Amino acid sequence: MKSIKNYQKALLIAFPLALSACDDDDTREVIVEVEVPAPEVVPVDVSYDVTVTNLTNGQPVSPPAVVLHTEGTLWALGDVATVSLERIAEVGDSAEFLTQGAVSAGGSGPITPGDSQTISITIQDITNAKMTIAAMLGNTNDAFSGLSAWDLSQLEVGDSWTTNSPAYDAGTEKNTETAETVPGPAGNGEGFNPTRDDTGFISMHPGVVSVDDGLTNSTLTVEHKFDNPVIRIQVTRTE
Repeated sequence: MKSIKNYQKALLIAFPLALSACDDDDTREVIVEVEVPAPEVVPVDVSYDVTVTNLTNGQPVSPPAVVLHTEGTLWALGDVATVSLERIAEVGDSAEFLTQGAVSAGGSGPITPGDSQTISITIQDITNAKMTIAAMLGNTNDAFSGLSAWDLSQLEVGDSWTTNSPAYDAGTEKNTETAETVPGPAGNGEGFNPTRDDTGFISMHPGVVSVDDGLTNSTLTVEHKFDNPVIRIQVTRTE
C-alpha cells in the first residue's frame, strides 16, 4: 500500500514496510522533504505619459523635469527653494533636480507658446508614487510652473488627469527684467546666479511689468506678459 501527501513546501511520500513478525499488514510513513524554490518575482512596470502644454503668448517653457518620489515634497509654496529648483527657475537647468526621487525624466527641449511635449516615465512595482514637475518661464528672472507631489494612486491603467498650473516665483532673484538677468531669447542674460536677493521663499508670481508698462530698463515687452494659468499638464497611466 502506498500513501502520498502533497503540501505547499514539502513532498510527503509514504512507503509500505512489510513486517514478517505480524499477521496484518503494517504500513509506516517515511517523510521525505523536498525544498521547493520560491517563484521568481517579476517586476511590474508602472508607466505614465506626461503632456505639458505652453498656454502663454510669449514665454518659452524650459524642458520640463518630471520626478517620481515616494515621500515628502521637492517644492511647495512658502518653502525656501532648493538650489536644484533655483537652477530651473533662473536658467531652466534641470540636471540636478532630476537626480532626486526614485526615477525621473526630462523634456527634450523648450516648449514654445501653443506647443506641447510628452514625457514618458516608468517606475517598478509602485502605484502610489508622487509626481513633481518643474519648468521655467524663460523670459523671466525666476518664474516657474509645475506640479508638487501629486498622488498617482488615483490612476488606473488607461486613466488620465488634467490640470492647469499657474506661475510661481522662486524668490531667489529680483524681478528686474533686465537683459543681463533674463536668460530667454528676450534678454539672453546670465541666468543662474547663486546670490539670492529676493524674498527668499516660493510664492505666486506677480507677473511681469515690461518696458511698455513703464519699467524703462526692462528687456520685456507687452508680448511677454502672462496671466494664469501658464501651462496645462495631462497625466495618463499607460501600464
